[in-house]
Amino acid sequence: MSLTEVLGFLTGVVNVWLLARQVLWNWPVGIANNLLYLVVFVRSGLYGDAGLQLIYAAMGAYGWWTWSHPAPGRGALTVTRTTRETWMWLVPGTAIAAVALSFFLRRFTDSTVPGWDALTTALSLAATYGQTKKLLESWWIWILVDVIYIPLYVYKGLWLTSALYAIFMILCVVGLRAWQKALKDTASSRSDTVG
Repeated sequence: MSLTEVLGFLTGVVNVWLLARQVLWNWPVGIANNLLYLVVFVRSGLYGDAGLQLIYAAMGAYGWWTWSHPAPGRGALTVTRTTRETWMWLVPGTAIAAVALSFFLRRFTDSTVPGWDALTTALSLAATYGQTKKLLESWWIWILVDVIYIPLYVYKGLWLTSALYAIFMILCVVGLRAWQKALKDTASSRSDTVG
């Protein structure tokens, strides 16, 4: 366990805790977490996860922008459900990304877990995209990712990171419930406005 992993652990917990509460500052804390884990994953040979940290950082900047700059004429970004149209491109896009990344990792790296590394990377990108848009179902994707990550990180000897993802899973349930409540409250306020 390194100091970098410990700092990654701490920023990761704070990031997800803030995200569950829809606090804008989750994004810069998350970017710091990404940079710390970039180092941890490179050292552990989890190259898909390492590369993912750069993409996370970019998506974090996008999420920060999206949450702080709502579309003209619309109030703050609110929690919504993922539309059928979004699922129609998100599911196949995630599957294609997982297969392509797995091929890349098998062919060009010494990854010992290319398939799992690729799958968790692709799912994590889908979940992060959902959270930049405040899509409720992104929490379910994160829960699935955590179920895979926990034993994967144990296998790679990243015990603290595995514990972090166990905490993430609990925080994802908290986030899911909080966002479900926010969605219900938004729906109630809209029906009160219309009625």
